[in-house]
Amino acid sequence: MHELGIVFYAIDMVEDLGRENHLSSVSSVTMSIGEVSGVIPSYLADCWRWAADRSDLLRGAELRVETIDAVTVCNACGRTYPTVENGRTCPHCGSDDTVLLRGNEIEVKEIEAC
Repeated sequence: MHELGIVFYAIDMVEDLGRENHLSSVSSVTMSIGEVSGVIPSYLADCWRWAADRSDLLRGAELRVETIDAVTVCNACGRTYPTVENGRTCPHCGSDDTVLLRGNEIEVKEIEAC
């Protein structure tokens, strides 16, 4: 379950930022998760609750998850398309010479302090 590792990394990052900015409490953390990142949001939320409640700074903090849609570009025709719906084959020209543009990211987007 790599979700736990992602949560530990995010919590370490937020705690470092909290120390740098003299925060006493964080009420929420928003993460952007790519549609094809392999992260299961419900697992991420479960890991978050368990780990965040062990941190003085993050105890009780809400995890908000935003999904980044996966988009692929076709090198043959130059058009973009939704990756999950169509896979690696371009629905416009049928080429498999394609590249994922976005949708595999995992980012801490926002931290709300109280």
